[in-house]
Amino acid sequence: MRYIVNILFMTFAMMLSGCMHESKIVMSSSQEYAEFFDIVGQDTDTFIIVRHPSGRQPDTLWVSTPVKRIICMSSSHVAALAAIDASETICAVSGLKYISDPDIRCGTVKDVGYDAALDYEMILDLKPDLLVTYAVTGAEPPYVSKLRSLGVKTLVLHDHLEQHPLARAEYVRLFGALTGRMHAADSVYSFVRDRYNEQMREVNRATKAKVLINIPYGDAWYIPGKDGYMSRLVEDAGGEIIGASSGTSASSVISLEEAYEYSLEADMWLNPGPCRTREEIEAFHHMFSRFGPVARNLPIYNNIRCANNGGGNDFWERGAVRPDLLLEDLIAIMEHAKGGEKEESLHFHVCM
Repeated sequence: MRYIVNILFMTFAMMLSGCMHESKIVMSSSQEYAEFFDIVGQDTDTFIIVRHPSGRQPDTLWVSTPVKRIICMSSSHVAALAAIDASETICAVSGLKYISDPDIRCGTVKDVGYDAALDYEMILDLKPDLLVTYAVTGAEPPYVSKLRSLGVKTLVLHDHLEQHPLARAEYVRLFGALTGRMHAADSVYSFVRDRYNEQMREVNRATKAKVLINIPYGDAWYIPGKDGYMSRLVEDAGGEIIGASSGTSASSVISLEEAYEYSLEADMWLNPGPCRTREEIEAFHHMFSRFGPVARNLPIYNNIRCANNGGGNDFWERGAVRPDLLLEDLIAIMEHAKGGEKEESLHFHVCM
């Protein structure tokens, strides 16, 4: 079915391009893992086909390439451009303090604000060729229609809803097509894919580390579904998240009492929110001193090694493009939870 949809929409894009330009089609691409985009390219034009997680009709955006000036609303898009040496195309971001890349944080890149508080005057003054944003829920952000009414070419991506780690990494190819760096993007993606799969094949799966994950956010403790992004990373690394619901990527909400019961089964605790030490975990809630990993002095890891003072975290920035590094960390963490030695040289995680 997906193959048929690909053909239909690539045919549509080629027909549309034929009406507008006479240049020869030189590149078309269906993705290996990513579900929500395809690329159809010409000598100087690129059609981005964006599929919606809801299943509604895809969008097709024509962009004159290579794009020289891009506004990025997501830090993962910043990382994708940096990975192909295209950071110079970034003229502005949303939330500069959250960006981990030092070249962007300390450079001349502007901050256009957030969502309902976007600085539309600045955006127009910057004269971007393209503004790239994202949709966390699949619904188009409300500010997009205003941007388009002002003549700002806007591309809404759904990379945050891709559930396979390599699917999110594959978006580097989209940015390669936009910036005329497709060869570099293919090289980056192929390296990451091959390294990820090679590491996954070498994982010892005789036993799985049982993982207690997260910490309450507000009044809710979220557990990712077994088909979700984080569950897949943990599974590929040789672990399993306790309480993860089968057959879904959606997170479920558990009570503190349920989390306590899960903790008694756990071999480790992963990503306990803002906590940086075991003492902070115990201070977070009076019950946490009784949780299995704390009470039995089992491994506790958090993905905060590359968190910055502004509230950003390179785990979600560069990690989106380099899931092979995320997997490398998690394999070492799962081995430690199963009784192996603690690994000190992790990329994104710290042992608490």
